[in-house]
Parts: sequence; C-alpha cells; structure tokens
Amino acid sequence: MNTAIILILGIPLIEIYLFIKIGSQIGALNTVLLIIVTAIVGVWYAKYEGFNTLRSGISQLVKNELPFYEIISGAAIAFAALLLILPGFATDLLGIVLILPITRKIILSKYSKNYASKTRRNHKEKNYIEGEFEDIEDNDGK
Repeated sequence: MNTAIILILGIPLIEIYLFIKIGSQIGALNTVLLIIVTAIVGVWYAKYEGFNTLRSGISQLVKNELPFYEIISGAAIAFAALLLILPGFATDLLGIVLILPITRKIILSKYSKNYASKTRRNHKEKNYIEGEFEDIEDNDGK
C-alpha cells in the first residue's frame, strides 16, 4: 500500500483515538484547551527558535561558510510549527521533538551526514586552480 495513503488515513485515526482516550481522562474542555495552548505556545517558541536559527545562519554567512545546518533547521522548525498548529496529540508530540534544539540536532545530524562528508571532502580536495589573469586587448586597429 502506498505510504501517503497510510499516512493520510493513519494519522487522523491515531489522533481521534488519542482525543477519545485523553478526553475521557481529563475531560472534553481540558482536552480542547490543551490543544489550543500547545498551538499558541508552539508557534511562539517556533518564532523564537526561528530567529535564533536565522541569527546563526547570518553569522555563518559572515564567516563565508555555507549555513547548511541552519537552512535544514529552519525548515524543520517551520514543519514543527505546522505540526503544533494541527490539532492532535501525536502531531504535537512530533512537533515538540522537532522544535527542541537538542532533539532537532540529533535528528538532523543523523540524516545529513552524507552531505556534510561530501562538503568537507570537496573543501579538502580543492577542486579549483589558483592563478592570475591579464586582460589583453587586441590593438591591431580593428
């Protein structure tokens, strides 16, 4: 079965199940308030982390380095904010995991090792030729 179909059908089923289980334990009003609070706090914290990532990316650019981690981290923060806005406990849990700097760094380092090693290898090999050039104009009277 296609992964997208499983996700489209599975995530809402998991969320409905969790709404019923948690709602029966803490009450319907508390469940709704908890979902609203996680959305508000999550978006606020995503904004805070986003500015920190932007500041870090600018400092990398000033050092004339590629802010690869900051670019990927910014995308992860945006995705985490989306997950926190969506109503549900499973999406909130995944959003919290992605938005926290410690867990985000662990997850991103696991998936970005290939790019980081390629980047380091290209800088060490120096795939360019250094030299000087002189612009020579043709003075034949043409």
